[in-house]
Amino acid sequence: MTVNESSTTTYENGTTSTSAKAIAPGEYVVVLGTTSGTTIAATNVLMQPSGGGAPSSSGDGVIPFQLGAPTTLRQAGQIPADYSQGSGTIVSGTTAYDATQAALAAYPGGIVDRVVRLSDGEYEVHNIGVNWPHHIFVNQDFKVVGAN
Repeated sequence: MTVNESSTTTYENGTTSTSAKAIAPGEYVVVLGTTSGTTIAATNVLMQPSGGGAPSSSGDGVIPFQLGAPTTLRQAGQIPADYSQGSGTIVSGTTAYDATQAALAAYPGGIVDRVVRLSDGEYEVHNIGVNWPHHIFVNQDFKVVGAN
């Protein structure tokens, strides 16, 4: 794949903004953007947080998106009783970082795109790039309590 960067391409390492210079040769990244043949016009480049693992497939490391069949709803642990997707307030900074670290330690391999504080004070960590879990619930002590 060829990745075309522009002046508007953003770079992130975990929950921290960074630059293209922070990416070491051979490092795994997720590139978001539009494709044309074997070229991606990059809008976002996401570096894998340390300890998050790398693709296990052989080859060039490119894992193309393929639309699949929906999976059945799975759940683990305790999901807040009044949880409804899209509710809560987005948080940032140390709080978001601590919740993200807890979530990725329990369920490594995904990319977190937001952390939301729910009405009961717990956090929903929104995990993308994996089939499951999509939502990881972390309590106020930054311990994972559930996932769906």
